[in-house]
Amino acid sequence: MLLNLLAFTVIFAIFSFIIFGQVQRTLYSHADEELQLFKERLTDDLNGLEGDEIRPMPGKGNQDPSPMDKKRDNPNPRIVVIQWDRTGNILNKGEIGSLFYENYLTDYQLDKTKIDEIKMMAIDDMYHFRYLLFEDANEQDDIAYIQLLINVDAEQTIISNFMKLVTICSVIFIILSISASFLLSRKMMKPIISSWNKQAEFVENASHELRTPLTIIQNKLELLLRTPQERIADKFENIALSLSETRRLSKLTSDLLTLARADSAETELNIKPVEFDAFVQKVCAPYQEIAESQQKHFWLNLKCPISINVDETRLHQLFVILLDNALKYTGENDSIGVKTYVEDQRVVIEMSDTGIGIKEENIQHIFERFYREDRARSRETGGVGLGLSIAQWIVEKHRGSIKVMKHQQKGTTFIIKLPK
Repeated sequence: MLLNLLAFTVIFAIFSFIIFGQVQRTLYSHADEELQLFKERLTDDLNGLEGDEIRPMPGKGNQDPSPMDKKRDNPNPRIVVIQWDRTGNILNKGEIGSLFYENYLTDYQLDKTKIDEIKMMAIDDMYHFRYLLFEDANEQDDIAYIQLLINVDAEQTIISNFMKLVTICSVIFIILSISASFLLSRKMMKPIISSWNKQAEFVENASHELRTPLTIIQNKLELLLRTPQERIADKFENIALSLSETRRLSKLTSDLLTLARADSAETELNIKPVEFDAFVQKVCAPYQEIAESQQKHFWLNLKCPISINVDETRLHQLFVILLDNALKYTGENDSIGVKTYVEDQRVVIEMSDTGIGIKEENIQHIFERFYREDRARSRETGGVGLGLSIAQWIVEKHRGSIKVMKHQQKGTTFIIKLPK
């Protein structure tokens, strides 16, 4: 928030400085031009040109004078000419007016260090003038310096008011930038906090899931070491359980690696054409046999005999995850079905079962990592809650969508839509 506030403040400050400087320069430019033209006129007069003579433009004969020449020959009446001698005394008091001299110039001291430079001066901190001081080129008189003054009170009033306006607007914008910084920071931090919480939860769950099989394997191996003279047949159960936990641990680490690569966008799909119904038939064939051996009904309704571009390996993994879940959470005489069809230029896969189903309030969480609706049952079946997260990633990587629907009586249906 502080960085955003600092950035906004610096931007507004630079913007205000540029605008103010440009306005000030524009307002004073006309007065400065008048002073320069009047100086040129006086210099030309000192060089022998008559004051009311219209000088011809070079190479154009006696044409009408340009606006610049008119300004030079008809100076601004606001300009006051002050003639100084070398000791700093005013020589033309009568010409500038005794009232003006007595009221404003009696205590004024000539600054001889600013020659041929247009500067700003204030009299009594009330009246503001732009002035130009230059040396008199005529050595035949007592005039050493000529000072041209032009009143810029109107311009100074505009600049002062503009400065107040810029200051007020800057304060308002800074206050608004504080609010904007706060809101933007909150909005930017929300996904970061959410990701942090998910990461902390992921690490905690992963540590728990890894610790359990490792503890079991360690305990069983320690039991084997206590009786080194025993035969393998006598310790069959301990060895079998250790192997089972090793397989479970291997699958868990493989799933974690898949999700880690998915998060880092390292995994790229190997897209190629696949005859979809034939592919589904081949993937489902072994599961039909497993279902029959478990007294379950497995049916297919394939109506998508087209070729689509997919990653065959990842799509096979998707089907395996969903079919494994269907077999785990169905009992004897339940049915498992796979249906394919085309709808709105998209390939649709429906995987349904009549198993135990999912509670309505838990549907929104089933794609979360390590989420298990029934942890005790998942432990028995070997699930850790990563399969559906991987399934969702596979579908999204194919620019598709996946959702789950709960049946009114029994079971669930997963609906997957992929680009045709």
